[in-house]
Amino acid sequence: MLDTIGTLARLGLAAVWLISGAIKLADPGQTFIAVKAYDVLPQELIRPVATALPLVELVLGLLLLFGLATRWVATVALVLLAVLVAGIAQSWARGLSIDCGCFGGGGQVAAGQTAYPQEILRDTGFALLAVWLLVRPRTLFSVDGWLGWGRQRTTDDTSAGPGSSAPLANRASIAEGKE
Repeated sequence: MLDTIGTLARLGLAAVWLISGAIKLADPGQTFIAVKAYDVLPQELIRPVATALPLVELVLGLLLLFGLATRWVATVALVLLAVLVAGIAQSWARGLSIDCGCFGGGGQVAAGQTAYPQEILRDTGFALLAVWLLVRPRTLFSVDGWLGWGRQRTTDDTSAGPGSSAPLANRASIAEGKE
């Protein structure tokens, strides 16, 4: 059951990053406007951040989709989400009227058109998915599982399938029917 929950968390977070990154990559000009609207970066860093952000999101999404280096990716995702929540919170605290640009768009909006509490809650929910994967990266249908990463290895495990937690030498014995 926990592996199923982890799989749903992994695939859900993958979808978030893939959708967000694809939308930003499709409209780099709008992504630039969104990053600039936060008014926290020096002018010379706005373009590199606006260029890198969708690429980082897509890489995180693909790694999560395939379940490769899940714990590491969850850590990076959690840090990125913390930065995004901090950016939204500082914009709210400073009285800026911006759309976060988390899923495209972004930039200045009319006073009263902000959705800071909803954006922070949404991103906090995504962060909880990352925390789950950080604590328990084991999921179904993952490259990590196929490689045996993130699993406790014991000598008495008799499972030899992909993602088995049996030691590699033990897997060979099992595959040959010597167990």
